[in-house]
Amino acid sequence: MTLERPKKKDPQVRTRVPTLPPEMRSRAALGLAVAAAQGRFALQHCAGCGAVQYPPRDACHVCLSDDLPWKDTHPYGVLQAETRIHASPDPYFRERLPWRMGSVKLDAGPVVMAHLVGVSRGDKVRMELRLDRAGQGVMVALPMDKDADMQDDPVLREMGTHPKHRRILISDATHPVTRPLIDALFAAGAAHVFAGVPEMWRRPHGITAIEGRENVSLLPLDVTDSHSLKEAASEIGGKVDVLINTARHIRPGGVLGHDTTAARDEMEVNALGLMRLAQAFGTGMAGRTADGVNASVAFVTILSAHALSPDPAYGAFNASQAAARSIAQTLRAEFRASGLRMGCVYTGPTDDDWHQPLPPPKVAPRALARSIVDGLQRGLEDVFCGDVARDLAERWQRDPGILEREITGGGA
Repeated sequence: MTLERPKKKDPQVRTRVPTLPPEMRSRAALGLAVAAAQGRFALQHCAGCGAVQYPPRDACHVCLSDDLPWKDTHPYGVLQAETRIHASPDPYFRERLPWRMGSVKLDAGPVVMAHLVGVSRGDKVRMELRLDRAGQGVMVALPMDKDADMQDDPVLREMGTHPKHRRILISDATHPVTRPLIDALFAAGAAHVFAGVPEMWRRPHGITAIEGRENVSLLPLDVTDSHSLKEAASEIGGKVDVLINTARHIRPGGVLGHDTTAARDEMEVNALGLMRLAQAFGTGMAGRTADGVNASVAFVTILSAHALSPDPAYGAFNASQAAARSIAQTLRAEFRASGLRMGCVYTGPTDDDWHQPLPPPKVAPRALARSIVDGLQRGLEDVFCGDVARDLAERWQRDPGILEREITGGGA
């Protein structure tokens, strides 16, 4: 069934209190959540005998080896059995019954339990790992052929952060990504976009192109000014379903020769600005995560991929990005109890004036906008946009120490 646009909410009707699905998982099972957060389908593979493991475990079920690295796995199988749950003692599922579950025989070997979306017994299915509202990785069995309305399914809607029928706040309309991001959000079905403008009285560059567009509202918003954020939150705080932080201050330069005034501005916007946004809007959003079709679902911030390992040419800026990443991880923990998802979009050098000296590849604003919306549609926590970001993330996950020396020239 196609998801209908929600009617205007009756202010006298109570907002449903957020509930979460069961959170208890073993430490081994956290690998499912890590893969789901990045949009990968990964399972444990025994380094000794090659057997694929499910459920996650500490020792191979074939040879008892404890060397079980997580690897991307062929995500297809056949639905062997299904059931529809009509009663549950768990508050989360009790409010959402009936709920379909089934067992899937993976082409890779194991039989897994999965949530079912649009499939029946005997069907060939495509598997995905998704984050549920508790931030845990769960299996979802989907049809082989994608359908435009599949994201309207109640199961995926509950787990995801899809922007359809939702109201989005973009914190800084002057960022080059704003215009293509608005286009991408409306293409995905967003209902309304609020765009913050710092120092609106100056008519900053970039807002003319979006001013006057249907279902787009500009409002004064400066992430360095707590009063500005308080005013914005009092006006639209109860309407924001997804917040995308695009505020950024960047200046090239390392540490020894960098002006500390510029470094302070970078910290004020990039790190403390994120904290102020969360303080102004986060609590209200966390209280509306069970509010029907247009419940609040995601708080997203854009980070440089060098938040993982800094580039000395942009040392002070990267320090502010590392601080912002740490704040985002803390917010992820604080939002967890409500089910509000904290997303980080890591990008390589963007195609703008501040990265002119750097060689390609660079990330175009349109490509960054597509990555942000794709991450929302798939309910991801960590999105890596561009070849540079994906390469940095892969090398950082493999060995952070070696990556540091490669970036700083220590491996030359």
